Amino acid sequence: MRGVITLRDVLSNLGVVLREFGALCVIRCLVASLRRQKTTFLDIAVRSKHP
Repeated sequence: MRGVITLRDVLSNLGVVLREFGALCVIRCLVASLRRQKTTFLDIAVRSKHP
């Protein structure tokens, strides 16, 4: 396990992420995975709204 978020991870857990973390988190996850950013789900989920 690398810990890096992938598009496959996002799509396979889409319902859980949406229900527990909201639509903004889903969008951030999709963007990060499509850009192939080396980031984890936790980094995205706890990111503050105002950087």
